[in-house]
Amino acid sequence: MNYKYNALFLFSLVLCFASCKISKDYQRAELNMPKSYRYSNVDNKPARDTTTEVERDSIIHKPHDFFKNAALQALLDTAFAKNSNLLIAVKNIALAESVLGTTKLNYLPDINSQINENYIKSSKNSAVGQAGGSSLKSENYNLSVGITWDVNIWKKIKREKEEALANYLQTQEARKAVQTKLVIDITKAYYSLLMLDEQLDIAKKSRDLSDSTLHIIELQYHVGDANSFAIQQVKAQLEQNNVLISQIEQSIGLQENALSLLCGSYATNNINRKWTENEEFSRIPNEGYHVSLLSTRPDIRAAEYSLKAANARVGINKAAMYPSFNISLSGGLNSLTASNWFSMPASLFGTVAGEITQPIFNRRRLKAKYEQTLLEREKEVIAFRQAVLEGYSQVSDALINKQKVEKQYSYAQNREEVLKESIRSSNLLFKTGMINYLEIISAQSNYLQARLQTVQLYTNKALSNVELYYALGGGWE
Repeated sequence: MNYKYNALFLFSLVLCFASCKISKDYQRAELNMPKSYRYSNVDNKPARDTTTEVERDSIIHKPHDFFKNAALQALLDTAFAKNSNLLIAVKNIALAESVLGTTKLNYLPDINSQINENYIKSSKNSAVGQAGGSSLKSENYNLSVGITWDVNIWKKIKREKEEALANYLQTQEARKAVQTKLVIDITKAYYSLLMLDEQLDIAKKSRDLSDSTLHIIELQYHVGDANSFAIQQVKAQLEQNNVLISQIEQSIGLQENALSLLCGSYATNNINRKWTENEEFSRIPNEGYHVSLLSTRPDIRAAEYSLKAANARVGINKAAMYPSFNISLSGGLNSLTASNWFSMPASLFGTVAGEITQPIFNRRRLKAKYEQTLLEREKEVIAFRQAVLEGYSQVSDALINKQKVEKQYSYAQNREEVLKESIRSSNLLFKTGMINYLEIISAQSNYLQARLQTVQLYTNKALSNVELYYALGGGWE
């Protein structure tokens, strides 16, 4: 008897030791990240990681705090409520949450109840009838409750729960990624509309200027100071302005349609929009964020949760190659007659059974599946590292774009001022006959292009803040 207990104890000890070694807990892959972003500041000094974990989750991830434009905020609210991709992401979260809740129940034993009654009437020529039994009728009444428990020796259930949890959290991050992309797409479309409005206004003013020039040349033509060729050239410039106005109006209509689609609305009305009187965005200091904030990006978090799920699947498939241990308990009331069915304790019965099942012939198939999950985990490690690498690169790109676009906008402003002054001078010189119509047409054309470029760069300057905001993790509510 002692030998039997000692053997059982030794077997349990081996199982416990093996369960500790069968699968490994998740460990983050080594990333070897730099201490700072390229172009993060002029001194190339790495930013200190002074933000707490709480601050990391709230420092830039609230679009209604970052974007100050009230009309843009209203569009974002509409999109959050109606955008189809975002609504699908929310449903995916609900599905993953359901799977997670089901997986948590795997720790509990299965409990089943059963009530049955059997009535058998044997023929005289049957084995019972030939045996000369006193009765050819037999009855059996049974009421039982059975409990079956799969003992979690190899931490299989734990890994299943880890996989379900990782998948659930991945869907959460996927929703954040969808909302973040939605915020950025709407913001870009919104500021593109504002830019087109400004360019349309510039083009109309340029048309008015060309029209004024045409009027002057026509007066000169009537007094013999200009020829018909000059009138034709100015009219051609005027028609070119009309073409430009039509193109801009076309772009405005298409942009409004696209923005309505992003907001989940029919494009039946004009989009309400205007620049704010103060700052459009909260300030993002170039040197203010440490590279560790990359871990808050939803796409990087989703990639890591995918890796965690793959790691859990390795443990699940490894455990499938080892014996499973099941304990079954059942008990209830059993009687051959209905009248004695609930007679206690005479009708009480109970059984206890233990079962160990070891895969043999299908082991190669299980091993192949385990090896496949190892390869899948290696792929997820590569994908996670690539997500971090791309995130770092996007922040570096956004930083240099922000710095250079601000300089380009400053240069464009200077150029516009110079050409604006040249317009004033050319008008005076033209009226006094010191320059011809070709020179004034050239001056007007150059000024038009300079103004359009300045508006474009002003919008790019605004969008560079948006791109940096997105690269640092974007925003969600």
